[in-house]
Amino acid sequence: MCESNQRGYCKGCLRSREERFNWHLKPAAERARILKLLAQRRARLQQKANAGSQPEPQPGSLDLF
Repeated sequence: MCESNQRGYCKGCLRSREERFNWHLKPAAERARILKLLAQRRARLQQKANAGSQPEPQPGSLDLF
């Protein structure tokens, strides 16, 4: 079950109500477009989470995660 945040996006899947509505009936091209948007949203959330929580890697160090 989806739970929306303040901006109207699901906290779990990051889709808006409109994006979630009748997902299985949407054409493949529309679902693909939404999935690309979700990848962008996840990246922004990850950047936001990492912004203050981790120090910048030192030059020459290898950060795999």
